[in-house]
Amino acid sequence: MARVGVLALQGDFAAHASALDELGADVREVRRIRDLEELDGLVLPGGESTAILRLMGEDPWFARLRLLHDAGAVLFGTCAGAIMLSREVRGPSQPSIGLLDATIERNAYGRQVDSFELALDIPALGGTIQAVFIRAPRFRALAPSVRVLASCDGDPVLVRQGRVLAATFHPELTRDRLLHRYFLEVIDSGSSQPGSGRSSARAVRGRRPSRRRTS
Repeated sequence: MARVGVLALQGDFAAHASALDELGADVREVRRIRDLEELDGLVLPGGESTAILRLMGEDPWFARLRLLHDAGAVLFGTCAGAIMLSREVRGPSQPSIGLLDATIERNAYGRQVDSFELALDIPALGGTIQAVFIRAPRFRALAPSVRVLASCDGDPVLVRQGRVLAATFHPELTRDRLLHRYFLEVIDSGSSQPGSGRSSARAVRGRRPSRRRTS
């Protein structure tokens, strides 16, 4: 049974924990750095990235999260979590863990009122899910070693680089468990993609996806 943590400082961590518990994972809420010990994977949930950074304070969270990844754990960031994992953050700039060779822009689709939901096809996983975008970030550049698993009208919205997964939407806000199941499968496989080093990013261009506003 995979030992999976969910960063529980701020945001929708409870929904992630519930989804992973349904799939049989041994789930822990991570509130202190010592809670990272002996984890096989960690979810960095959506929420407000600046608020999460404030709650981390001066504790060495970033260094310990990098060590966790180096030890073999899989990290999965959604929305704010994707921002925290990316190497460069814009709109405005802020510190990040930097494990994903990507440039990401915060709130790139607009404000809370611009939130929307759509059916997202994920060919790499052989399925379609309902994807909820709330003040979503947008990937502006990806290194060649970053694999795009799903796009929306040309914009990457789900990517993987070795043992790092990142989604710009909220998979935990629906009943579909496709992505959480995939996260656990990556943990179980113990594999990573080749070429996950610190390479330079390439530009990503795409059209703005069509939207259906959430209620």
